Amino acid sequence: MSKKIACVVTDMVEDSEYTEPAQAFKEAGHTVVTIEMEKGKTVTGKNGEAKITIDESIDSVNPSDFDALFIPGGSSPDALRGDDRFVTFAKSFMDDKKPVFAICHGPQLLITAKTLDGRTATGYKSIKVDMENAGVNFKDEEVVVCGNQLVTSRTPDDIPAFVRESLNLLK
Repeated sequence: MSKKIACVVTDMVEDSEYTEPAQAFKEAGHTVVTIEMEKGKTVTGKNGEAKITIDESIDSVNPSDFDALFIPGGSSPDALRGDDRFVTFAKSFMDDKKPVFAICHGPQLLITAKTLDGRTATGYKSIKVDMENAGVNFKDEEVVVCGNQLVTSRTPDDIPAFVRESLNLLK
């Protein structure tokens, strides 16, 4: 069954952490809807490889319209967590026990949403202490699945495992 995946993303996203999972989700028959401040805007990956046209503005979407949330890494999650609308959006997926896929710095948005206390997860090494301070049982592993809801990975090297476990939760 096809699922509708919300992807919150802005400039300076880690290119491959968006492009590779998004492509895999689409190839598996799912829909990926990119969400930023401004519909129609083009955001650029930090390596200049990914050019992503934004499908919807954060003001025009409702978490209840989506089956899962995808948060690619790079500097994008840190920029987004400064905007309460994105924090509230991400929090609703965690509160509603919908699948959430966060790679690299992606968990930063979930830290700000205060939704990681008591969870087992991973992320980029530079946010390990932040995650632990947020109550995470941090594992230095290529992919960590917590509670049949949260899939986290560390770096672009982990993308194959990240995609595999994310697709498993979408079944």
